[in-house]
Amino acid sequence: MSLADQIKQRIKEVPDFPKPGISFKDITPLFLEPSLYPQMIEALAQPFENQSVDYVVGIESRGFLLGPGLAQKLNAGFIMLRKKGKLPRSTRSVSYDLEYGSAELEIHREDIKANGNVLVHDDLLATGGTAAAAAQLIREFNCTLTGFSFIAELNFLNGREALRPHQIHSLVNY
Repeated sequence: MSLADQIKQRIKEVPDFPKPGISFKDITPLFLEPSLYPQMIEALAQPFENQSVDYVVGIESRGFLLGPGLAQKLNAGFIMLRKKGKLPRSTRSVSYDLEYGSAELEIHREDIKANGNVLVHDDLLATGGTAAAAAQLIREFNCTLTGFSFIAELNFLNGREALRPHQIHSLVNY
C-alpha cells in the first residue's frame, strides 16, 4: 500500500467540527502507527532536499508534530509559529481570517534571522489563509520563502491560489 493510501486510511473525518458544516480531518491517528512517522518525514523533505532551508516554521499546533523531524531531516532549525499570547519573549504577529473565524499568530523576534530561507509546515492546507499569514510574517523578517509542506490538502477549497507562486507539497489530497 502506498504512503498516501496509508495516510488516507488513518486520517479520520469528523463531521460538524469545530462548527456545523465543517468536516474536520483528524490526523492524530497517524501517530498510532510508529512506522509512518519516518516515512512521512522522508516524503515531506524530499522536494526540498536540494534547496537551501535554514528554518522550518511549524504552525500551531499540528505543525509541531512533524515540523521538528522535517527540520532535522533538512538540517535546519525549527521555529514555532504560535497563537497570540503563547510565546514568552518579544514577538512579531500577524492577523488573518480562517474559513470559520479569525486568528493571530506570533513568532519570537530573535529566533528568525533576516535573509534566511524558510519552509512553512502545517498539517492541512484548506483555504490557505493560515499559511499565507505565515508567509507574510516571514517576509517581514526579509526572509525567502522556500515553500510549503502539508500532510493533507483540501483541493476543493483552492488554498494553493493563496500561496502561489511558491512550491507547495502535500502528501495526500482530498
